[in-house]
Amino acid sequence: MKYIFFGTPDFAAIILEKLVKAGLPPSFVVCNPDKPVGRKHIITPPSTKLLAIKYNIPILQPEVLSNLKFKIQNLKFDVFIIAAYAKIIPKEILEIPRLGVIGVHPSLLPKYRGSSPIQSVILNGDSETGVSLFLVDKKADHGPIFAQRALNYELRIMNYGELSQKLAELGADLLVETLPKFVKGEIIPLPQDETKATYTKKFITEDGYVDLQKDEPAVIERKIRALNPEPGTWTLQNRKRMKILEAELTPENKLKLKKIQFEGKKPQIIS
Repeated sequence: MKYIFFGTPDFAAIILEKLVKAGLPPSFVVCNPDKPVGRKHIITPPSTKLLAIKYNIPILQPEVLSNLKFKIQNLKFDVFIIAAYAKIIPKEILEIPRLGVIGVHPSLLPKYRGSSPIQSVILNGDSETGVSLFLVDKKADHGPIFAQRALNYELRIMNYGELSQKLAELGADLLVETLPKFVKGEIIPLPQDETKATYTKKFITEDGYVDLQKDEPAVIERKIRALNPEPGTWTLQNRKRMKILEAELTPENKLKLKKIQFEGKKPQIIS
Protein backbone atom coordinates (compact mmCIF):
# COMPACT_ATOMS: atom_id res chain seq x y z
CA MET A 1 0.00 0.00 0.00
CA LYS A 2 1.36 3.36 -1.05
CA TYR A 3 -0.12 6.53 0.42
CA ILE A 4 0.49 10.11 1.55
CA PHE A 5 -0.57 11.31 5.00
CA PHE A 6 -1.90 14.89 5.27
CA GLY A 7 -2.08 16.28 8.81
CA THR A 8 -0.56 18.87 11.11
CA PRO A 9 -1.49 19.00 14.86
CA ASP A 10 -1.37 16.51 17.74
CA PHE A 11 -4.60 14.83 16.61
CA ALA A 12 -2.95 13.90 13.31
CA ALA A 13 0.33 12.92 14.97
CA ILE A 14 -1.41 10.35 17.19
CA ILE A 15 -2.95 8.74 14.11
CA LEU A 16 0.28 8.85 12.14
CA GLU A 17 2.31 7.18 14.88
CA LYS A 18 -0.16 4.31 15.25
CA LEU A 19 -0.08 3.73 11.50
CA VAL A 20 3.73 3.63 11.52
CA LYS A 21 3.86 1.27 14.50
CA ALA A 22 1.35 -1.01 12.78
CA GLY A 23 3.69 -1.36 9.82
CA LEU A 24 1.73 1.08 7.63
CA PRO A 25 4.08 4.08 7.19
CA PRO A 26 3.25 6.66 4.51
CA SER A 27 5.51 7.54 1.60
CA PHE A 28 5.28 11.23 2.54
CA VAL A 29 3.89 13.38 5.34
CA VAL A 30 2.33 16.65 4.15
CA CYS A 31 1.85 19.25 6.88
CA ASN A 32 1.57 23.00 7.28
CA PRO A 33 4.76 25.10 7.35
CA ASP A 34 6.55 25.81 10.63
CA LYS A 35 5.06 28.82 12.40
CA PRO A 36 5.83 31.21 15.29
CA VAL A 37 4.35 30.09 18.61
CA GLY A 38 3.93 31.82 21.99
CA ARG A 39 4.78 35.31 23.17
CA LYS A 40 8.34 35.02 21.91
CA HIS A 41 7.15 33.84 18.48
CA ILE A 42 9.54 30.91 18.38
CA ILE A 43 9.39 29.14 15.01
CA THR A 44 7.97 25.71 15.80
CA PRO A 45 7.49 22.67 13.56
CA PRO A 46 4.12 20.86 13.50
CA SER A 47 3.67 17.70 15.58
CA THR A 48 3.47 15.50 12.49
CA LYS A 49 6.74 16.91 11.14
CA LEU A 50 8.56 16.00 14.35
CA LEU A 51 7.13 12.50 14.14
CA ALA A 52 8.10 12.16 10.48
CA ILE A 53 11.67 13.15 11.35
CA LYS A 54 11.68 10.53 14.12
CA TYR A 55 10.69 7.78 11.67
CA ASN A 56 12.68 9.08 8.68
CA ILE A 57 9.58 9.77 6.59
CA PRO A 58 9.97 12.39 3.82
CA ILE A 59 8.19 15.66 4.61
CA LEU A 60 6.44 18.17 2.34
CA GLN A 61 5.31 21.57 3.67
CA PRO A 62 3.86 23.46 0.69
CA GLU A 63 2.75 27.04 1.17
CA VAL A 64 0.61 26.67 -1.96
CA LEU A 65 -0.98 23.26 -2.32
CA SER A 66 -1.26 23.38 -6.10
CA ASN A 67 2.56 23.25 -6.24
CA LEU A 68 2.40 19.80 -4.63
CA LYS A 69 0.89 18.23 -7.75
CA PHE A 70 4.11 18.34 -9.76
CA LYS A 71 6.02 16.42 -7.05
CA ILE A 72 3.56 13.56 -6.58
CA GLN A 73 1.34 13.17 -9.64
CA ASN A 74 3.43 10.44 -11.31
CA LEU A 75 4.19 8.33 -8.20
CA LYS A 76 1.10 6.06 -8.42
CA PHE A 77 -0.43 6.26 -4.95
CA ASP A 78 -3.24 3.98 -3.78
CA VAL A 79 -4.83 6.50 -1.39
CA PHE A 80 -4.26 9.71 0.52
CA ILE A 81 -5.23 10.04 4.19
CA ILE A 82 -6.30 13.40 5.64
CA ALA A 83 -6.50 14.01 9.40
CA ALA A 84 -6.76 17.59 10.71
CA TYR A 85 -4.85 19.14 7.82
CA ALA A 86 -6.94 22.36 7.95
CA LYS A 87 -6.43 23.30 4.30
CA ILE A 88 -8.72 22.75 1.33
CA ILE A 89 -7.03 20.32 -1.04
CA PRO A 90 -7.52 21.18 -4.75
CA LYS A 91 -9.47 18.82 -6.99
CA GLU A 92 -6.44 18.07 -9.16
CA ILE A 93 -4.63 16.65 -6.12
CA LEU A 94 -7.65 14.74 -4.80
CA GLU A 95 -7.80 12.93 -8.15
CA ILE A 96 -4.23 11.58 -7.99
CA PRO A 97 -4.62 8.39 -5.84
CA ARG A 98 -6.33 5.50 -7.64
CA LEU A 99 -8.75 4.69 -4.78
CA GLY A 100 -9.46 8.23 -3.63
CA VAL A 101 -8.79 10.23 -0.48
CA ILE A 102 -9.74 9.05 3.02
CA GLY A 103 -10.79 11.60 5.61
CA VAL A 104 -10.62 10.94 9.35
CA HIS A 105 -13.37 12.97 11.02
CA PRO A 106 -13.94 13.10 14.82
CA SER A 107 -17.72 12.74 14.81
CA LEU A 108 -20.36 10.24 13.76
CA LEU A 109 -21.07 11.67 10.32
CA PRO A 110 -23.30 13.10 8.99
CA LYS A 111 -23.61 14.73 12.43
CA TYR A 112 -21.21 17.60 13.19
CA ARG A 113 -19.65 18.21 9.81
CA GLY A 114 -17.15 21.06 9.77
CA SER A 115 -14.17 22.38 11.69
CA SER A 116 -15.19 21.99 15.34
CA PRO A 117 -16.98 18.67 15.98
CA ILE A 118 -15.15 17.95 19.25
CA GLN A 119 -15.95 21.33 20.79
CA SER A 120 -19.56 21.09 19.59
CA VAL A 121 -20.14 17.68 21.17
CA ILE A 122 -18.94 18.97 24.55
CA LEU A 123 -20.89 22.24 24.29
CA ASN A 124 -24.11 20.40 23.50
CA GLY A 125 -23.68 17.94 26.36
CA ASP A 126 -23.91 14.89 24.09
CA SER A 127 -23.51 11.46 25.65
CA GLU A 128 -21.99 9.88 22.52
CA THR A 129 -19.66 10.76 19.70
CA GLY A 130 -17.18 8.82 17.61
CA VAL A 131 -15.00 8.82 14.53
CA SER A 132 -15.78 8.33 10.85
CA LEU A 133 -13.63 7.27 7.90
CA PHE A 134 -15.03 8.56 4.63
CA LEU A 135 -14.06 9.24 1.03
CA VAL A 136 -13.38 12.93 0.53
CA ASP A 137 -15.26 14.74 -2.23
CA LYS A 138 -15.70 18.41 -3.16
CA LYS A 139 -18.11 19.08 -0.26
CA ALA A 140 -16.94 19.31 3.36
CA ASP A 141 -17.19 15.99 5.24
CA HIS A 142 -19.79 14.83 2.73
CA GLY A 143 -18.46 11.72 0.99
CA PRO A 144 -19.48 8.07 1.50
CA ILE A 145 -18.51 6.37 4.76
CA PHE A 146 -16.64 3.08 4.93
CA ALA A 147 -16.09 2.77 8.69
CA GLN A 148 -17.36 4.32 11.94
CA ARG A 149 -16.84 3.66 15.62
CA ALA A 150 -18.69 5.19 18.57
CA LEU A 151 -17.26 6.51 21.83
CA ASN A 152 -19.32 7.20 24.96
CA TYR A 153 -16.56 7.01 27.55
CA GLU A 154 -17.11 9.68 30.23
CA LEU A 155 -17.93 12.41 27.71
CA ARG A 156 -19.61 14.54 30.36
CA ILE A 157 -16.37 15.11 32.23
CA MET A 158 -13.81 15.18 29.39
CA ASN A 159 -12.28 18.41 28.12
CA TYR A 160 -11.29 19.21 24.56
CA GLY A 161 -7.74 17.88 24.86
CA GLU A 162 -8.80 14.60 26.48
CA LEU A 163 -11.59 13.93 24.00
CA SER A 164 -9.41 14.86 21.04
CA GLN A 165 -6.80 12.32 22.12
CA LYS A 166 -9.40 9.60 22.64
CA LEU A 167 -10.91 10.18 19.20
CA ALA A 168 -7.51 10.29 17.51
CA GLU A 169 -6.61 6.93 19.07
CA LEU A 170 -9.99 5.52 18.06
CA GLY A 171 -9.55 6.78 14.50
CA ALA A 172 -6.05 5.36 14.29
CA ASP A 173 -7.17 1.93 15.47
CA LEU A 174 -10.03 1.97 12.98
CA LEU A 175 -7.66 2.91 10.14
CA VAL A 176 -5.21 0.14 11.02
CA GLU A 177 -8.08 -2.35 11.06
CA THR A 178 -9.94 -1.29 7.93
CA LEU A 179 -7.44 0.40 5.58
CA PRO A 180 -5.92 -2.85 4.21
CA LYS A 181 -9.44 -4.23 3.65
CA PHE A 182 -10.49 -1.08 1.83
CA VAL A 183 -7.45 -1.15 -0.46
CA LYS A 184 -8.23 -4.79 -1.30
CA GLY A 185 -11.80 -3.86 -2.26
CA GLU A 186 -13.36 -5.71 0.66
CA ILE A 187 -15.25 -2.65 1.99
CA ILE A 188 -17.86 -0.72 0.01
CA PRO A 189 -18.42 2.88 1.23
CA LEU A 190 -22.06 3.89 1.80
CA PRO A 191 -23.56 7.35 1.18
CA GLN A 192 -24.30 9.59 4.16
CA ASP A 193 -27.93 10.31 5.09
CA GLU A 194 -28.28 13.98 4.16
CA THR A 195 -31.48 14.34 6.21
CA LYS A 196 -29.42 13.83 9.39
CA ALA A 197 -26.57 16.22 8.55
CA THR A 198 -25.65 18.92 11.07
CA TYR A 199 -22.87 21.49 10.84
CA THR A 200 -20.36 23.15 13.14
CA LYS A 201 -18.70 26.55 13.00
CA LYS A 202 -15.27 27.92 13.76
CA PHE A 203 -15.31 29.37 17.28
CA ILE A 204 -13.91 32.84 17.87
CA THR A 205 -12.90 34.79 20.99
CA GLU A 206 -16.39 36.23 21.50
CA ASP A 207 -17.86 32.71 21.73
CA GLY A 208 -15.82 32.09 24.87
CA TYR A 209 -17.41 34.89 26.92
CA VAL A 210 -19.46 33.85 29.96
CA ASP A 211 -21.48 35.84 32.51
CA LEU A 212 -20.90 34.24 35.89
CA GLN A 213 -24.01 35.91 37.30
CA LYS A 214 -26.50 35.20 34.53
CA ASP A 215 -25.42 32.10 32.58
CA GLU A 216 -26.42 28.63 33.72
CA PRO A 217 -23.57 26.89 35.63
CA ALA A 218 -23.82 23.75 33.47
CA VAL A 219 -23.52 25.80 30.28
CA ILE A 220 -20.46 27.65 31.59
CA GLU A 221 -18.82 24.40 32.70
CA ARG A 222 -19.28 22.87 29.25
CA LYS A 223 -17.85 25.99 27.61
CA ILE A 224 -14.76 25.78 29.80
CA ARG A 225 -14.18 22.14 28.84
CA ALA A 226 -14.89 22.74 25.15
CA LEU A 227 -13.18 26.03 24.33
CA ASN A 228 -9.86 25.75 26.18
CA PRO A 229 -7.15 26.28 25.11
CA GLU A 230 -8.57 27.96 21.96
CA PRO A 231 -10.31 30.36 21.70
CA GLY A 232 -10.52 30.20 25.51
CA THR A 233 -13.29 30.89 28.02
CA TRP A 234 -13.30 34.27 29.74
CA THR A 235 -15.29 36.83 31.69
CA LEU A 236 -14.83 40.30 33.18
CA GLN A 237 -13.99 40.82 36.84
CA ASN A 238 -13.73 44.44 38.02
CA ARG A 239 -13.33 45.46 34.37
CA LYS A 240 -10.39 43.10 33.99
CA ARG A 241 -10.42 40.20 31.58
CA MET A 242 -10.16 36.85 33.35
CA LYS A 243 -9.66 33.52 31.63
CA ILE A 244 -11.39 30.55 33.22
CA LEU A 245 -9.15 27.55 32.63
CA GLU A 246 -10.77 24.93 34.86
CA ALA A 247 -14.01 24.62 36.83
CA GLU A 248 -16.41 21.98 38.09
CA LEU A 249 -20.06 21.62 38.99
CA THR A 250 -20.83 20.96 42.64
CA PRO A 251 -23.55 18.46 43.71
CA GLU A 252 -25.78 21.53 44.21
CA ASN A 253 -25.26 22.42 40.52
CA LYS A 254 -23.16 25.46 41.33
CA LEU A 255 -20.00 26.41 39.44
CA LYS A 256 -16.73 26.16 41.34
CA LEU A 257 -13.75 27.86 39.67
CA LYS A 258 -10.53 25.87 39.99
CA LYS A 259 -8.01 27.66 37.77
CA ILE A 260 -8.08 31.21 36.41
CA GLN A 261 -5.74 33.67 34.72
CA PHE A 262 -5.99 37.44 34.61
CA GLU A 263 -4.69 39.17 31.49
CA GLY A 264 -0.93 39.61 31.67
CA LYS A 265 -0.64 37.40 34.76
CA LYS A 266 0.26 33.79 35.41
CA PRO A 267 -2.46 31.15 35.92
CA GLN A 268 -3.54 30.67 39.51
CA ILE A 269 -5.16 27.74 41.31
CA ILE A 270 -8.23 28.44 43.41
CA SER A 271 -8.44 26.10 46.39
